Amino acid sequence: MMISDNTRENAQREEICDVGRLLYGRGYTVGSAGNISARLEDGWLITPTDACLGRLDPASIAKVNLAGEWVSGDKPSKTLALHRQVYDRNPGVGGVVHTHSTHLVALTLAGVWRPDDILPPLTPYQVMKVGHIPLIAYERPGSPNVAEQVARLANSVRGVMLERLGPVIWDSSVAKASYALEELEETARLWLMSDPKPAPLAQAALDELHATFGVRW
Repeated sequence: MMISDNTRENAQREEICDVGRLLYGRGYTVGSAGNISARLEDGWLITPTDACLGRLDPASIAKVNLAGEWVSGDKPSKTLALHRQVYDRNPGVGGVVHTHSTHLVALTLAGVWRPDDILPPLTPYQVMKVGHIPLIAYERPGSPNVAEQVARLANSVRGVMLERLGPVIWDSSVAKASYALEELEETARLWLMSDPKPAPLAQAALDELHATFGVRW
């Protein structure tokens, strides 16, 4: 049985709301911070500007056509340009999630591991589900400079960390992007609460993960 475009779109609207509610409930976003988007055949869905991710209404989620024009729902998030750069440069991406997750933002305030990798490889699931996450130096929310930097990275990593703002993670669906974001946030929490700091996974362990699961650090 063929699934109509409207049915697919409605399912994605519901998924955005479900993921937003879960992230809000876990404290990964507060107030009206953060945004979520999903790819459609004829454009994108994105959460409205100043919307609370824990209280999203499927019908109010903004729809933007392939030309970037707002066609329905509430006014789209000001980070739309950033999301579009990811979709335009990586055809495998179906969803993008951005939050202001506490431990990841705290990590940028305390100092990341390296600018090209905010955390060392600490756990196997971080390696398998997240991978390298580079830091993007602070720019105001919605800055076009950030969108340009993300465009250059969209095909080589699964996400970036915006200094003082939070992670932007992408994957084949909104749900999968949120899973990777949660894994990254929990790894940052482990890193910040560890004293002394743990050693990264040994190269032999990384080689074994590559040989067994096909993931490469």
